[in-house]
Amino acid sequence: MTEETPGFEEKPDVPSGATPDDAEPKAAAPSDEEAAAPAGDTDPTVGLTAQLDQVRTALGERTADLQRLQAEYQNYRRRVERDRVTVKEIAVANLLSELLPVLDDVGRAREHGELLGGFKSVAESLETVVAKLGLQQFGKEGEPFDPTIHEALMHSYAPDVTETTCVAILQPGYRIGERTIRPARVAVAEPQPGATPAAAKEEKTDDEESGGTEEV
Repeated sequence: MTEETPGFEEKPDVPSGATPDDAEPKAAAPSDEEAAAPAGDTDPTVGLTAQLDQVRTALGERTADLQRLQAEYQNYRRRVERDRVTVKEIAVANLLSELLPVLDDVGRAREHGELLGGFKSVAESLETVVAKLGLQQFGKEGEPFDPTIHEALMHSYAPDVTETTCVAILQPGYRIGERTIRPARVAVAEPQPGATPAAAKEEKTDDEESGGTEEV
C-alpha cells in the first residue's frame, strides 16, 4: 500500500510531447450568431420608435410653420382688399366733392324753373351718373336738427316746435354710404322760451273741453 505525500495533488496524465498549456481546459468558442451580436444589444424596435418620434416632432413643427404662414397670408389679403376699397372710396369722394357746386347750381335752376331744354337733359344725366357712384342727397325741412349731419347757418325761435328743428334747407347734404361728404346747411328754430308748444296747447284745450262736458 502506497502513501500519499501531503501537499501534492494528483495531476492528470499529460500525453508525451504535449505542452503544459494543453492540459488546461479551453473555453468553448462562441458561435457565429454570438460573435455577430454586439455586447449590450437591445430590442431594435426601441431605435425605430425614437426615430419615429423625431419625425413626428419635425412634422408638427413644419405643420405649425405652414399654418402660421397661411394665416399671415390671409391677413395680408384682407388688409390689401380693405386698403383697396378705402382708396377707391376716397378717390370717388374727392371726385364727387368737386361736382357738388355744379349740383347746387342744377338744384337752384330747377327751383327757379330754369332747367329747360338741353340743359335739363345734361343735368339729369349728371345726376344719374353721380347716383350710380353712390352719391345720396339728404336734408329735409321739418326734421330734427342733428349736429352730426347738419350745419346750422341761421337760428331763430318758433312757438310751434317742440325741439330744435330744421325749418329751411339752405344747401342739401351729400353722403356716400356712411361717409358724409358735406353736411346739410340749414336754418334751425328752437322752442320759444317760456312759450307753450302748440301740441301741448291743443292737448290742454282738449282736456278742458272734455272736462267741461263731463257730468258730475
